[in-house]
Amino acid sequence: MFTASDLRKGLKIQIDGAPYKITHFEFSKPGKGQSLYRCKLRNMINGNQQSQTYRSNEKFEKPDLSERKMQYLYNEGDEYHFMDTENYEQTFITKDQLGDNIQFLQDNMELDVLFFEDRPIDVTLPIFVNLVVTIAAPWAKGDTTGNDTKPVTVESGYELQVPPFVVEGDKIQIDTRTGEYVTRVKE
Repeated sequence: MFTASDLRKGLKIQIDGAPYKITHFEFSKPGKGQSLYRCKLRNMINGNQQSQTYRSNEKFEKPDLSERKMQYLYNEGDEYHFMDTENYEQTFITKDQLGDNIQFLQDNMELDVLFFEDRPIDVTLPIFVNLVVTIAAPWAKGDTTGNDTKPVTVESGYELQVPPFVVEGDKIQIDTRTGEYVTRVKE
């Protein structure tokens, strides 16, 4: 059981039988009365967001969450299929549940899948992924408008800004938490 004083950004709680993740947290103590805890919550099953204010005496259940090491296999329409690396059982997660993580999935990638009551609801990607640049606009030498980056598209279709020396066919490392370029990868 959590109390309102345990609330913080990133904490997962259960409300009305569904798991929620706190995406924004704000504490305030008015001159009189109880402390207030303002939270923005995201439903981890359907992705809906809501704002709530709680008082210091409220309690919350811990959701029944577990993580399993799984391997990404393939996608079929809006279903992305994963295989448990221990017992070889397969399961799928919908495109809506994965959200922006789809941009960084690679065949046979191992990652952690989060389950709520034995239903997969989210994935935790590795911090860095290496992807090949498929489209890179040429950089105009002497272009000094202040920003020394150019847009590229990687094999998954994800677009990002990179330094001007990156060309088509280069393999680059991307931080999955921010979606930003890290470095070129030498093979």
